[in-house]
Amino acid sequence: MSHPLLVRYLRSETQLQDRLSHSYISTKVAEFDAALQGFPRGAITELTGPASSGRTSVFQCFLAAATSEGEYCALIDASNTFDPHSAAAAGADLKRLLWVRCGGNPEHAMQCTDRLIHAGGWGVVLLDLGDIPAHVVRRIPISWWYRFRRAVENTPTAVVVIEREPFVRACASMAVEMPPAHVVWSGSHPDFRILHGTVGQLRPKKPVRSAAPSFKTRALA
Repeated sequence: MSHPLLVRYLRSETQLQDRLSHSYISTKVAEFDAALQGFPRGAITELTGPASSGRTSVFQCFLAAATSEGEYCALIDASNTFDPHSAAAAGADLKRLLWVRCGGNPEHAMQCTDRLIHAGGWGVVLLDLGDIPAHVVRRIPISWWYRFRRAVENTPTAVVVIEREPFVRACASMAVEMPPAHVVWSGSHPDFRILHGTVGQLRPKKPVRSAAPSFKTRALA
């Protein structure tokens, strides 16, 4: 006969896992949320795409959405490319953001991410490897990704990894590919035009979706 305290504990653990498996943090990008609900808690999301694909716009919208909902976020900036002024203009509350600059050292970025995930207490942990050359990221041992996945599961933390190419692969619960965005100009002069914005596209790879929604970004004045 099972002990009532053990039964109660197992039931609460099952309820927690069920709640986390259906819990997402909105990106406030309407097209993304409509297709995928947002970024899942207790899991790794892989966001891949080249420069000018719109990945930074999605990341900044997500950062603004998460901090506005009271989440504490950690950004591990492997290449020191984060622009806090642009993030603030997008609506991010920088008082709820820990910004770790790694000076182009991916090993330091992985170690910092590991410590922050295992420390707990974060709503979002963002690892930006987008400006690290693909051949360098490819040398990161896969054991790191398995370690991150085990550490974050059954927690309320959403881990988002930004890369040029997919390297997290099987350890990611969600994977979204972003091809190069279409640039929109205004004006008819052949040499002097004004950047109006971009039109990007989201291609869900995991979970697979038949639709590949587009989204627009507007250039800040």
